[in-house]
Amino acid sequence: MTIATANITCHGALLTLTNQRAVYWPEQRALILSDLHIGKTAHFRKSGIPVPSNILEQDLERLKTLILHFKPVTLLIVGDLFHAEFNKDISVFHLWMRQFKQLKLVLIKGNHDKHVFELYEGLTIDIISNYLEIAPFIFTHHISKVKDDAFYISGHTHPGVLLKGKGRQKIKLPCFQVSQQQLILPAFSLFTGLNTNNAPATCVNYAFTDTQLFKL
Repeated sequence: MTIATANITCHGALLTLTNQRAVYWPEQRALILSDLHIGKTAHFRKSGIPVPSNILEQDLERLKTLILHFKPVTLLIVGDLFHAEFNKDISVFHLWMRQFKQLKLVLIKGNHDKHVFELYEGLTIDIISNYLEIAPFIFTHHISKVKDDAFYISGHTHPGVLLKGKGRQKIKLPCFQVSQQQLILPAFSLFTGLNTNNAPATCVNYAFTDTQLFKL
């Protein structure tokens, strides 16, 4: 797995974007990501929809590589850690987390994070209901209203860009969207769609592939 990076400054703080769908905040030694949707693949298979069973394993392997690379003390998840009810994928994640006992896990709840205790039982996790403020940022899953002189880091929208080539060539890529008051994270899970509409006004897109990250 190739980790390509780009450093940006938001509200005076240095952040490192990666092509592996996460951000590292060196000052806080925090790895930041959103929309893992753990349990989604098992939920679909339970409903009779054929979904490859190794998607979660791929997501967790990428996350493990990022943790070993950056060596964070905090894993900050900006919403939608889980997707639905308790299922086999949840158990897989619980077992997987045991290898990182010293890693602090913080979740700002998203719209898919259910209020079911068994999803969180056995995890050492700090659960935040709406938003978390760590200067100079406000972390929340989805922004409903932007305050003046505040900078938000969020997820939820699964941002992407549509690139057009010669003829009818088109490709959609996931991206980070950076504007004057927002950083919108791509969905960490590979099992998500891409929203190429409704980007914040005047935002800059940092799109990426498996090996590269570039500013558009």
